[in-house]
Amino acid sequence: MIDPRRLHVLRAVHQHGTVTAAAAALHLTPSAVSHHLREMARELKVPLVEPQGRGIRLTGAAHLVVQHGDALMARWEEAESALESYRAGEAGLLRMCAFPSAVTSLLAPATAILRARHPGLTVEIAQCEAPQGFDMLMSTDADIAVLAPPDGFPHPGDSRFDQESLVEEPLDLLVPAGHPLAGRADVRLEETADHDWVLPFPDSCDHHRRVSVFCGMAGFSPRVAHHVQEWSAMAALVGHGLGVTLFPRLVTPPAEPAVVRVPVTGGPPLSRRLLTCVRRGSRQHPLVRRGLDALAEAVAAHTSLPGRDREAVAP
Repeated sequence: MIDPRRLHVLRAVHQHGTVTAAAAALHLTPSAVSHHLREMARELKVPLVEPQGRGIRLTGAAHLVVQHGDALMARWEEAESALESYRAGEAGLLRMCAFPSAVTSLLAPATAILRARHPGLTVEIAQCEAPQGFDMLMSTDADIAVLAPPDGFPHPGDSRFDQESLVEEPLDLLVPAGHPLAGRADVRLEETADHDWVLPFPDSCDHHRRVSVFCGMAGFSPRVAHHVQEWSAMAALVGHGLGVTLFPRLVTPPAEPAVVRVPVTGGPPLSRRLLTCVRRGSRQHPLVRRGLDALAEAVAAHTSLPGRDREAVAP
């Protein structure tokens, strides 16, 4: 291995012609320069200097080392620049994971922001649900997780994770276009007690439990007529008049069949809390900080979040 410091000394001797001049340029003593040259020759097992009159000159081997050393030092400078960019959060690998709708509505635009502003930064995205997301953080397969975890999982005081609220995402009532409630500015959840509902299977995801809790607070249990997992499938069944559901504000339903969002009022706000989760102690890492800032910007770009009263999705 070639010590970059000694290579730097050798290049200085080559440039300035004498040990004394090289020492002055490097702010070293001549004896220190001579020591570096001797140690480098010992490590490389070739002589690097030879007598010439009262001074010295570089050997053929030394000139060969200098020739390749210029390229080596250039690559070292590139490495230092890359490391400095990494330390500043301008380069490196950032891995983020989230549940499917957050991937679409938050991670994708956040990644586009990062790629536009920091071309040297590589971002990898993975889809996960809450338990898997925490496992990915612990195994370092992810640096940031955007999750809507069940209540109490993990406990807010869990020393392994640093959890912060990203956004309280409203849940709107989704009804088919032409439904009696579609023209309303808002609706009370209890008004849907005699409607069929479209929900995921129980225990298959958090949404079924969340809706059941909200409906229970409104005084009824939802009459679930159809069980589907994907938001697009839920919206399709609602659009065809097969039931109603609660639909997250950040999720965009398909254009056909047409559905209408109606805000729910008359009780506690219906929402799901989205969190950013990182390994404790890593939130201020430059790469992680840039990712979190981009996610916050992606949230701010969603004009539907501050409170549009109704959004119609038509063909």
